[in-house]
Amino acid sequence: MTSRLLHLDASARRSSFSRNLSARFADVWKAARPEGEYRYRDLAADPVPHITEAWTEICDAVLGAGITDTESYSSVVTTPAQHVAWAVVEPLLTELVWADTVLIGTPMYNFSVPASLKSWLDQVTFPRMSLRGTRFVVAGARGGTYLPGSPRASFDHEGNYLRDFLAGHFDVDDVVFVHVELTNALVDPRLADRLGAHEAALAAARQRIEEVAK
Repeated sequence: MTSRLLHLDASARRSSFSRNLSARFADVWKAARPEGEYRYRDLAADPVPHITEAWTEICDAVLGAGITDTESYSSVVTTPAQHVAWAVVEPLLTELVWADTVLIGTPMYNFSVPASLKSWLDQVTFPRMSLRGTRFVVAGARGGTYLPGSPRASFDHEGNYLRDFLAGHFDVDDVVFVHVELTNALVDPRLADRLGAHEAALAAARQRIEEVAK
C-alpha cells in the first residue's frame, strides 16, 4: 500500500523552528518512501477561513442523521449557504482522510496553537469521526520550556490540547510530539543562560524527527 503524507505548517514565520523541523521530517519521509505520495498545505500563507453558521448547520445535520462516514456528509448539505461552507470543507477533509500520516508543524503561541491551525481543525472536525489508523506527528517549537516537571508544565495548552483533541475527536492515539524548547533564549536577555539548553534541545529534536520519519 502506498504511504500518504499530509504536511501542514502553521507558523507565521517563513523560516521558523517548527517549519524547519517539519521540513526535515518530510524530506526524510520521502527519501525513505520513494513510492509515497505527499501533499502540503501552508495554513499561515493560505489561511483556512473560520467556520460559519452554515457549517454549524451541516454539523448538526450530520449529528442528527447519525452519519459517521465522511463520504456521506455532503448528503445533508442543502441550502446555498451550506453549499458555500461545504466548498471550503470538502478539499480539506478529503486530503485529511486521504493521508495515513499527518505532519503538523506548529509553534506554541500564547500557550496554545496558532489561530491558523485552530481554523483548520474546526473546518475538518465533525461528530463521531474516526481517523483511527492515521498517525499524527507534531513538529513544534516553544519559546520557553514546558516539559514535565518544569515550572510552566501546566501552561502547555498546545501539546495537551492537540493530544486531547486528536483522541477525543478523531479517535487517534498514535501521536508523536517532537518539540524544540527555549527558542526565546536566542532573543531574550533574561534567558541568555538557557542558550545551551536550547541548543541541546534543538539537536535532540532534529535527531528525533529523523528517527520518527524513518
